[in-house]
Amino acid sequence: MRAGDPTTPTRPGAEDIRHWLETVTDPEIPVLTIADLGILQDVHVTEDGVEVVITPTYSGCPAMRTIEENIVEVLGRHGVDDVRVTTRISPPWTTDWLSEEGRRKLLAYGIAPPAEQSTSKKALFGTSPVIACPQCGSTRTSRISEFGSTACKALYRCEDCLEPFDYFKCI
Repeated sequence: MRAGDPTTPTRPGAEDIRHWLETVTDPEIPVLTIADLGILQDVHVTEDGVEVVITPTYSGCPAMRTIEENIVEVLGRHGVDDVRVTTRISPPWTTDWLSEEGRRKLLAYGIAPPAEQSTSKKALFGTSPVIACPQCGSTRTSRISEFGSTACKALYRCEDCLEPFDYFKCI
């Protein structure tokens, strides 16, 4: 068949694939997409198929298998059946990769986004970041537990409205 012939199947480009993958959400925080989280690293379209490269938020993240399955499912709905999902662990994921939109979505969902960049050295000096309550905005908050509903979050409580909330830890 000739190029441009309407009967010749065309392979979608990386831009199309990325657009479709923007619907894949994190099963633990369903308001965030894999693009918002910054775990969608790359898309390669070749004659052999499509490779989607993702980076886990941490090496033992239980959501990664579900995310891989959802990537394959979404692309399959668009007629892309030859999909390979590759996990890249280097460089390691950092909260610096969260998009601004992702940070806004976290806050609207009731999870305080990371308060600073991962390159902050405050932890070396025993100082904690000031975490604002996502419910009332107060900065009079305290950490209840280093681990919240998932390992990537800490549990905090607001001293003003007394509501507990998750804080997405800076990694």
